[in-house]
Order: sequence, then structure tokens, then C-alpha cells
Amino acid sequence: MPDRGGGPTGPRIRVGRPSRRARTLLMTLGVLAVLAMAFVMFAGFWTDWLWYRSVAYSSVFTTTLWTKIGLFLVFGLLMAIAIGVNVWLAHRLRPPLSAMSLEQQSLDRYRMSIAPYKKWVLLAVTALVGLIAGASASGQWRTWLMYVNGTSFGQKDPQFQLDVSFYAFDLPWYRFMLGFGFAATVLSLIAAALTHYLYGGLRITSPGARATGAATGHLSVLLGIFVSLKAVAYWLDRYGLAVKSSDFKATDNWTGLRYVDANAYLPAKTILFCIAAICAVLFFATLWRRTWQLPVIGFGLMVLSAILIGGLYPAIVQKFQVQPNEQAKEAPFIQKNINATRDAYGIDDAEVDDYEGQATTEDDTKLRAAANTAASYRVMDPNVVSPAFQQLQQRRNYYQFPKTLDVDRYKDKDGKEQDTIIGLRELNIQGLPKRNWINDHFTYTHGYGAIAARGTTTGTNPTGSPDFTESGLPSTGEFGKYEQRIYYGEKTEQYSIVGGPQKELDYEEDGEKTTSYEGDSGVSLSNSFNRAAYAVAFSEPQIMYSGAIGDGSRILYNRTPKERVEAVAPWLTIDGDAYPAVVDGRIKWIVDAYTTTNGYPYASRTTLGDTTADSLTTNQRAVVAQQNQVNYIRNSVKATVDAYDGKVKLYEWDTKDPVLKTWRKAFPGTVEPRGDIPQELMDHLRYPQDLFKVQRELLTRYHVEDPAQFYSGSDAWQVPDDPTNKEPGSVPPYYLSMKMPGQNEQEFSLTTTFTPRGRPNLGAFMAVNADAASKDYGTMRLLRVTSTVKGPGQVQSELNGNDDVAEFVRNLKGTDSDIEYGNLLTVPLEGGFLYIEPVYTRGGNQNYPLLRKVAASYGSKIVFENNLKDALNAVFGVEDDGSTPPPDSDDPPPGETDDPPATGSAALKKAIADAQKAYSDGEKALQEQDWPAYGKAQEALQDALERAAAAQPKAGSEGDKADGAEKPEGDAKPEGDAKPEGDAKPDSSAEQASDQGS
Repeated sequence: MPDRGGGPTGPRIRVGRPSRRARTLLMTLGVLAVLAMAFVMFAGFWTDWLWYRSVAYSSVFTTTLWTKIGLFLVFGLLMAIAIGVNVWLAHRLRPPLSAMSLEQQSLDRYRMSIAPYKKWVLLAVTALVGLIAGASASGQWRTWLMYVNGTSFGQKDPQFQLDVSFYAFDLPWYRFMLGFGFAATVLSLIAAALTHYLYGGLRITSPGARATGAATGHLSVLLGIFVSLKAVAYWLDRYGLAVKSSDFKATDNWTGLRYVDANAYLPAKTILFCIAAICAVLFFATLWRRTWQLPVIGFGLMVLSAILIGGLYPAIVQKFQVQPNEQAKEAPFIQKNINATRDAYGIDDAEVDDYEGQATTEDDTKLRAAANTAASYRVMDPNVVSPAFQQLQQRRNYYQFPKTLDVDRYKDKDGKEQDTIIGLRELNIQGLPKRNWINDHFTYTHGYGAIAARGTTTGTNPTGSPDFTESGLPSTGEFGKYEQRIYYGEKTEQYSIVGGPQKELDYEEDGEKTTSYEGDSGVSLSNSFNRAAYAVAFSEPQIMYSGAIGDGSRILYNRTPKERVEAVAPWLTIDGDAYPAVVDGRIKWIVDAYTTTNGYPYASRTTLGDTTADSLTTNQRAVVAQQNQVNYIRNSVKATVDAYDGKVKLYEWDTKDPVLKTWRKAFPGTVEPRGDIPQELMDHLRYPQDLFKVQRELLTRYHVEDPAQFYSGSDAWQVPDDPTNKEPGSVPPYYLSMKMPGQNEQEFSLTTTFTPRGRPNLGAFMAVNADAASKDYGTMRLLRVTSTVKGPGQVQSELNGNDDVAEFVRNLKGTDSDIEYGNLLTVPLEGGFLYIEPVYTRGGNQNYPLLRKVAASYGSKIVFENNLKDALNAVFGVEDDGSTPPPDSDDPPPGETDDPPATGSAALKKAIADAQKAYSDGEKALQEQDWPAYGKAQEALQDALERAAAAQPKAGSEGDKADGAEKPEGDAKPEGDAKPEGDAKPDSSAEQASDQGS
């Protein structure tokens, strides 16, 4: 048969190794893949380092990094060594021969399969456990730094007489160490038991002894270590009672010892500590006795004692000693909790005074004069007027203002300080005319200018709009010359690449121009390595090869003030509201930052995210933190972020705070002394809202210092719901320049109201001096109302039911407009409380709010007028005689004059004619929805009606007879149904016009 090629003499197909070229290619690809993966992992680290170096806080990065690495290595190695040594020891203590049994025959197969790889298996297991333990330990870097740098509070807890720093700094680290010890012991015990079982030291079904002497001794030592750690845990639990949270009738989130803790749990923990220590000795004694009898008995005794002494006995004490007379038993512990909580939250110095809540004088003239100086009534609500800023000052669709503007203080041309509403014109990427990578990150890079308006007056173009003191693009006004470009802001969340070949859009007095960033912030992209790192870190390959990037290009990111401060000071808790100020020719973001701990003994805990929420945090502003529980807080740092170059500065504010001192030791040189704060910046610092909201929430219960009254809750308050907001939530605190009783001058303050729990009337009013430049900064005063006074909700309800308001709302319905209520301000005045509320309208072709009315309430009277001056006149029933400065600088309405009104039939006819013309003008403006014209017509109509009323001669007067004029009836109407009544309201004509139009 011919050879078919398949036999031994036929040709062979050689299947060998790949060629050298192929092997080289594969090896090269493998090396490149490994390098690429390593570079991806390295890119995040490298870009972080570059960013910290760019903001001059590289020490924060390195300190945090080396601390994490140190903890990772130390605890990772400790865990790996603990597991490895115990596995090695169990293997070394294995019996020389295993009993012949089915169990051991089955295990032989596993032993044989593992035998060639024992070392590798041991290394793999220990390495894996070490990595997990090290990663967990590195997350405790804050705990470690606080432990090694802890500063004394100089104050001892009332139970154990230990400094508060033990609970705040030391105890958390001890607990971590204890937890790590438990984890290492349990894992070592499991690993050793498995090894002993695999190699015959432990038997389950084999005949003979269940454990060899060596296995018994090894495992008993590990159990002895475990029980020893349990003894340490019992001892630390004694101190943990001082910071333990529990449910208690007296208050939510109770922290600290109660009667049952001090008289049952505390002795029980001490007894259990002794039992556990004895039990541990018995386990160690097994090394010599080689029997489990005594250790097992001791362990059972410990478990039984934990049930009886640690559980049953405290329950008996609570049931039969505490509950029959709980108030008396708990009184000393309630007093400790009250004292500690008031100190931990900085409310121990709050001044509480009784306040009648009813006017101390019946002299309306005196009340009207006092109202002029009681407060600078802020009729511009920063939570409402943002759309007006947006509509009147946006100028470009790619700019925006925050939904909630800020309240600050600036001096006017006369040097007088005034409350000012301020917002920055920030970049809005969503409003760009064309979206692409170049526009998003190169061309449109910054916002432009600060816009400000007086808080106490309104503008005239249109009527009811904000009275701008700084406006335009570029902005001009009372701020003078300053750097207007805003590269860092609350809404600036995207990265930008600036300073390179690609120019940026900018502005000057005569219109648009291009510019190139000249600041020194950001990270240089001039070298390819940095570009590659950011291309990977931002998942944007165009950064690597784009021609728009070249010499001088810098990348800006982490651009919100909150992000920047959090990054350079990760140990601080940041306030939810950063606010801008024009300081020394620059726009500075001011950020309040807090130091906190949840280890203050006896102080009740609070959840910051819940406590700092109000009716505005749903969609307008952030809260300080979502679920961060604390029981100590201080506004210890004031931070600034430059809006142009992003430079971050941290200033010490609370010079006595031990937590801040601890962090300053951990991160030296990062916080500048308080004395370095420039005076111009000091003038704009204020008391932070979030701290105030935490304090007011605590004061709803902790204004009471008597334990019996505190326990009964008879004088508990609550923060009322915001009556002006449709969204549910507490009323926000308001910044307001005002006088408290006994003060001679107004102070920039942060105010709030309280109502008795479960009732709507006013329970108390609180104000804190919010002016950082004042020597009384932080002084907190509470006025406890001792009579029945209307609360905010009741005032708002009465206002909604007022006839003038109802008429006003009906008129608005015909114009497709809506009513919006502004902040309901509460001001103590001559023993009573004055409520002031601005009312805005929005609708038709005017899609932003304009101030149309001002409501006022004092005592039982409530009024609804065209402006603040009229509202104050009406609520007190007297005209302002001008003897005291007016509360604002509103110009009088058209036609209003200080000259005496004309009288007689000629004046009456003239007034009626003017009223007719004003009514016709108003009707025409109403149909055309020309709101400025409508406002002027209403003011003219009001003036004409007032002149008509003043011109009417009294009944039977000689002037009336001499003129031979027929006395006009009180309900007589001029042509067109305009009413010449003295008490007519201009809105009545609007209602008629609306009816006719419909």
C-alpha cells in the first residue's frame, strides 16, 4: 500500500513553541497591559497629589497618605502574622500518626493535594487576610490622629472624673484596638482549628480522644486570649456608659448614665470583668492541666452571669426601684445631661428672659416712633427674589444666580451699614448656545460679577423690583472696582482648561471680548505625562491630544467652595451655605466650618442632617451633613475661597476649642491664627445658620434647667413650620438688623421663633448677635413669652383671611398672576411683637416676583398696605410725623407730599377727575398687562382718592353752604365707577377692571 503520509515514514506536522518573534510580541503586549493597568491605578493618586500641591496644602495629602499607609502596613502585618503563626503552630503540633478511620482516610486526600503547595497556600491566606485588615485599619486614620494628638478639654465627666478628651479621643481608639484584637483572635482560632482537624489534632468521628494534648493547649490559649479581651471590653463598657445613647421619656437621643446604669449596669460590668479575668486564667491553665473541664465551667459561669447580672438584675432595678418614682430617681442624672448638653452645643450662656408679649404702652404715636428704629425691616426676601435677579440681571442665558441669595452688610455712600441681598452671576453650562467639548471646557469658563440690592427698599424700574446697588455686565455700583471673574463658585461643577492657546469669552465696558486666565491656580497641562494622567482620571481622551491645550494650559477642577474646603481640611464638617463677599478688590466665598465629636459624656446626640433641614433645604440649599451624629459642635474655623484663583485660607475662629487644637497638631501650618483675619473680611463674617439651627433645636428642650420640669416636658417648645412656604419644613432662621429689649442700637442678628409643643401661639423668640466684628458676637438671647400671643402660623392664617388680601387675590386671578409670601419677620417692640411680611406677585408677562404689598400685625390688628411705611402707619393707626428716621428709604408714592391737602369743592372735583383718569389708565394697563404702568396708575388712584376724602367739607359747614356745592354722598362714585371714598383701596378698581375685562 502506498504511504498516505500518516505512517511513521510520512511527513509530520510539528506543533512546537511559538516563534521567538511571536513570544517577544506576546511578552511585550503583556508588559504593556500591566503598565497600562498600573498607570490607570497611578493616575488618580498622581492627579490628587498635583491638585493638593496646586492649592499649597500638600502637607494634608502627605500626612493623610502616610497615616493610611502606616496603619495599613502595621495592622495588615499584625493580622497576617497572627493568622500565619497560628496556622504554622497548628501544623507543627500535628500528631505523627493519624488513626486509621474513614474520617482520616478522607482527610488524607486533602492533605496530599495541599502538601506540595503548603507554603504558597499559607502565604496566600495570610496575605488576603492581611490586605483586608490593613484596608479596614487605614480607614481609622482620623481616630489615630485624634488619639496621638489629643488635647485636654480641661473638664471632667461627673461620673468617673476623667477628662472629656478620654471619651472624645482615647476611647474610640481603644475600641478599635479591641475590635481588631477580637477579629485577629477569632480568625486565628478558626484557622488553627481547621489546621488541627486537617492534620488529625482534632477528631470528630474517629475513635479515641477528640483532641490531642497539643491541640487542646493551643486552642485553649486562643480561647483564653478571647476571654481576656472580653474582660477588657467589660471594663471599657463601664466608661462607655457615659456616652451611651438610649431611649428615655425625658428626651430623644438621651446620652449618658441613668439611675439603672449607675446602680445596676456599672457594678454588673465590674463583676463581669472579674469573672472574665478568672475564666481567662482557667483557659491558660489548660496548658498544664490538659483538660477542658474547669475552663468550660468558668465560661458557662461567665455567660450565666452576663444574663443574670448584666440583663436580669438591671431590669429588676428599673422595674421595682426606678419606675415607681422615676422623676426623683432620675433627677441627678437629668441635671448632668442638661449641663453637659448645654455646654457641648454652646448654649449654656443663652440668656433667657420673661417677656409679656403685650404692648407696655397705649400711646400709638410712641409705638409708631419706636417701630422706625426697632429694625431694618428686610422687605426683600433672599429666598424669593432670586428670579428677579435672574430676569433683570442675568444678561446671558449661560449665567445664573442661586435659588437662595445671601444676606450681608455693606456700607452705602454715606457710610451707613445696610442689610444687602447679594448673589453672584455664575456660569450655567446648560444655557450655552451650542454644547461641545471646546465650549463647555475652554470658551465658557467663568461667571462675571456680583449683583447686590438693598434689603429694605424696592426699585422703581419696574416698581417692586429689587433696588440694585450693584448691577450690569460688567457690574458697576457701590462696590467700586474689583476682580469680577468668577472661576470658582457654588454652581461651577465642571472642569475648565484655561491659559493656553484657546481663548475664553469675557466682557468689558463696551461689550464682549476674549481673555486668557492669568491666575496661578489649577494644575499645569504643559507636559504630556500630566495630560495623560488627567485624560485617564477624567475619562476624557481629548485631553491627551487636543490642539486647544498647549504651553500655559491649566486645568481647574474641584471648583465649588465646599469641595475645596472639604478637600484641604477633611477633618472639618462644612456648613451647607457658603456666601460671597467683595473684600479688598476680590470676591471671596466665606465658608463656615465645624469641629465635631460624638464622644462628649452625657451630652445628647443630634443628627446634623435632620436638625439643619428646614423649608428651604428641600430644593434651594444644602444641609450641613446627611446622617452625621454628633454631641459636640463648634464653629471653630472660618474659611475663604477666592472666586478668581481658588486660593483657600483657613482661619482659627474658636481659640478655645480642644478639637481644633488637636487637628492643628495633626496638620500643623494649615490653619492661620485668628489675628490674621483682615478687618475688611471680619466685617462680613457672620453667625452660621446651620449651627444656629442645631442650637435652636436643642433649646426647644434644653432652655429648661430644672430636672423636674425637664422630665415633665411642660415647658417644651418646637420650631414652627414655615407658614409662608408650601413645602413642609421648619421656618428658616432670618438675618435681620434689629434691637432686642434693652438695646440702644440695632445689631445684625440671626432670629427665630418657637411655639409651645402642640400649640400654635408664640412661645419664645430668639436672636443671636451675628456680627463677627461686634464684641457681643454670639450672644444668644431668648424671650420667653408669658402671655398668649399669636404665633407665625396664626398671623399667616389671619392674613390669608383678611378682606383686603382676599380682594387682592381675586384681582390677581383675573390677570393670571400668583401671590408669593416673603419672610415673616418677627420683631420685639415695646413689650409686644411686630410681624412684617412682604407680599409679591408673579405672573402674566412678568415671570418673576415683584413686591406689591406689605402686611403688618401688632397685637390684635393686622393690615395689608402698599408699602412698609403705610403698613406701619396703618397698624398703629397714626401717621409717621417724621420725628424719627424711617425704617427704610422708600421714596413716597407719586402724588404723596408733605404739604397740607387742599379742601373745597374745586379740590374735590379735581380729585374726582384725577381718580377717573387714574382708574382708566389702570384699566388700560391691566388689559395690556403693563405692570409698571399699572402700579403707577394704582398709586395715582390712591392719591386722588385720599385728596377727594380730604377735600370733602364737613356736614353743615359754612364752606359747604357758601360754595353751594351739593354734599357728595359717602358712596358716590365718579364716572367709571371709581370710588372717591376716603377709605377706598386702590385695588378695588383693579377688581372692577378685572370684572369688566372678564
